[in-house]
Amino acid sequence: MAVIAIYSVKGGVGKTTLSANLAWYASSTYKHRTLVWDLDAAGGAGFLLGVDPDPVLPAETLFSRQKSPHDFIQQTGHERLSVLPADESLRSIDSYFSRVVRRDSLARTAARFKSGYERIFIDCPPVLNSLSRQIMRAADVVIVPLPPSPLSTRAFQLVADEVKATGAKHAPMLPVLSMLDMRRTLHRKAREDAPDWPTIPFASAAEQCAVRRQPVGTFAPRSPAAQSFAGLSAAIERKLSSRGE
Repeated sequence: MAVIAIYSVKGGVGKTTLSANLAWYASSTYKHRTLVWDLDAAGGAGFLLGVDPDPVLPAETLFSRQKSPHDFIQQTGHERLSVLPADESLRSIDSYFSRVVRRDSLARTAARFKSGYERIFIDCPPVLNSLSRQIMRAADVVIVPLPPSPLSTRAFQLVADEVKATGAKHAPMLPVLSMLDMRRTLHRKAREDAPDWPTIPFASAAEQCAVRRQPVGTFAPRSPAAQSFAGLSAAIERKLSSRGE
């Protein structure tokens, strides 16, 4: 099992779209049994994959250990792809993690899915707090979508500092310029400043994911957005292989 965290300190950079689409490629292209664990109270990742939260099981109660984590999981309409959806109850979850003694509580919860899934994609809330630190300790790879601007490198450094604070054996990080529009001067400059970073284009096909509640690969597989998601998915698999998985 590998845990891939999609994390940004800034909202509105395509984090949730990235999470849902990367998970779909992991399940469809690489045939991994895949779980999207939505920890953003907005619940966007589950929505994009056609899953709504269960009103009877608030997401925050997952950590109470009174129920099996598998009770919270819902199957999507895509083979090998499931979702652990988020809801409004997660808005107070940081207060829980600020009180727990164990620094690896979330990692231990993730480990309980080990028998069922080979890939877990965590859609993280755009915050720096106790929850984000727990996620960083649980992750095997951290994907960092960044807005294309001259401040992208600085924004990445904020996340890098957070990840490195988890210890010497921290997860490798992969920055991504998200929603890139090469018609814009600032975006071209950001691309020139970080030529080796993967990119996800600003594209109508990616926006359609929220309308269709489907990954872009299901309805526009030849689009530039789909090709970018596929390329990033391959880069993640290479990162995991290099860690001796």
